[in-house]
Amino acid sequence: MLKINMLSQAAKVKGQGVLSAYEEQVKLVRENLDDMLLCSENKLECADIMHYHTINPQYFFTLPVAKLFGTTVGYVHFLPETLEKSIHLPGLVKDLFYRYVIAFYKSMDHLVTVNPYFIERLESYGIPRSKVTYIPNFVSEETFYPLGERQKQMLRYHYQIPEDQFVVFCAGQLQKRKGFFDYVQLARQMPDVLFLWAGNFAFGAISDGYEEIREIVENPPANLKLLGLVPREEMNQLYNLADLMLLPSYEELFPMAILEAMNCGTPILLRDLDIYPDILFDFYLKANDVPGFAKEIRRLQTDPCYRRKARENSYRGHLFYSKEHVTQMWRGFYSSIAPTKGSRKSLIPSLLEK
Repeated sequence: MLKINMLSQAAKVKGQGVLSAYEEQVKLVRENLDDMLLCSENKLECADIMHYHTINPQYFFTLPVAKLFGTTVGYVHFLPETLEKSIHLPGLVKDLFYRYVIAFYKSMDHLVTVNPYFIERLESYGIPRSKVTYIPNFVSEETFYPLGERQKQMLRYHYQIPEDQFVVFCAGQLQKRKGFFDYVQLARQMPDVLFLWAGNFAFGAISDGYEEIREIVENPPANLKLLGLVPREEMNQLYNLADLMLLPSYEELFPMAILEAMNCGTPILLRDLDIYPDILFDFYLKANDVPGFAKEIRRLQTDPCYRRKARENSYRGHLFYSKEHVTQMWRGFYSSIAPTKGSRKSLIPSLLEK
């Protein structure tokens, strides 16, 4: 049996999609690929497959030994251009950090991206297309699933939300890139609609737009409820409570929030970005700006047939990205990159013993 070591420091920043993706991936391997892979997490040892979910320096410096005794896999969760709209760093620090990001990716034997759109972007940095594999994220039905109408009514009663009030929900870090200011503008323009936002400043004061966003957090519109960091086990209630999940981000790969909402059959409205058509097809609604978002919200609010169709499309997306389908993709990928039995790389030394 092959050994795989999953490495991630995503837990240091709560509430980010990278952590959710990591937890789902580990669970998938342990529950569905246990016939071929013996999985460990963050062990100070080499394995047949070293799967890096984050790009921490301590991982980078152990790569020569890891590559000597096994195969390395890196998860591509971001690129310099996506970081540009997430955090503010001094010029020299930013330049060095961006160079490090690409150097880390280039050092991997294999890369996995959750969106095929990013294969070309990686290629523009000098990373061969043959080195990159597309495997989408997925979300477990045990964690995110539709609730019955009676349960939804009880949730509205619990949160003191009128039964007839339209509820829009967004989950994401408080950043300019996430379209937070557009979300606030929508709330101001549509006082009869309740807007909820789950998430916080994951990167603290270096988060893009920090000062402006903090002012709004301290004094939001009356119909905008900023929920802060919500435990993942409570998020299913919020997706079911909402009439619409709106993600107005300007830059994304494949947000876990979209998959979570689709699992619940909640309609999805996104900014019309180039990254979405190849992965979301007709599972979602789209618009380009605040007037476009407002128009879609009003139509969903007033047209029951339109809202029902949007729910059906969202749930079709969940069926497309089923756990079974994604599991088979991972099984094929891990099998194709595994070191040959009997080769030097099949020897698994502990770094602690060296």
